[in-house]
Amino acid sequence: MAEITPALTRAVETAIRHVSAEVILPHYRSLSADQIVSKAPDGVVTVADRESEDILTERLAALLPEAAVVGEEAAYADEGVLMALKDRLCWIVDPLDGTNNFAAGKPPFGVLVALADRGETLGGWILDCLTGRFCHAVKGGGAFIDGDAITSRGSGEDPPIAAISLIFLDDTQRETVRRTIAPHYRLVDIPRCAAEQYPRLALGTNDVSVFQRTLPWDHAAGALFLNEAGGKVARVDGSAYRVDEFERKGLIGASTPALWDALAERIEANSTLD
Repeated sequence: MAEITPALTRAVETAIRHVSAEVILPHYRSLSADQIVSKAPDGVVTVADRESEDILTERLAALLPEAAVVGEEAAYADEGVLMALKDRLCWIVDPLDGTNNFAAGKPPFGVLVALADRGETLGGWILDCLTGRFCHAVKGGGAFIDGDAITSRGSGEDPPIAAISLIFLDDTQRETVRRTIAPHYRLVDIPRCAAEQYPRLALGTNDVSVFQRTLPWDHAAGALFLNEAGGKVARVDGSAYRVDEFERKGLIGASTPALWDALAERIEANSTLD
């Protein structure tokens, strides 16, 4: 199992900040129409995504030659890339999280990198490109924002604040949320950017969030970060999030274990959300 040393963390941070400064931000609000391509009904990819992933893949591979690199765009082109997550050491790269926001010329957007070994996340790194806020976590070693240790906290509001996306739910699931979940929370819009959503949970901006899609590049770094900060991220049944279970859906994130438990009980009583 790879050791996440301070030197490795600094090297990953340097690589992430490099692509943010030299690739992503120069394209911000200056993309031409041919540099934005529809990738799916709900998303796009830009030249910045691809250039950022190319550079991160090269730099991360040089840091740990024994590790595979599983990038979002590489996996989109060839789903077989995901198989490496099951049985070996892997870097997991979201080269530009929040691409829809970025392409529309608005925040938030960021870069997510994680290191996992046979499905278990060992380290995670999250950069907010516009503010420069840098979050990182090491399994068993805590969570940090700009080098300072952080303890996750709730908003303290009553009812609690829930960021729940209805985008990836079917009509029955949406109605279930409106009928059984929404009355117990103050619902707010999601940022459509995991690099922003997980820090919001740790910092008490939001109390809980439900994620339907749980692709590894979106959640590996953030789930580790929030868990190491003392919050809780887990599957609806309480099992741990693993990056090699990329076909599973449904994940709850919460600022505190108590907030997680309360939402999980409500969701469990309405299994159509699973």
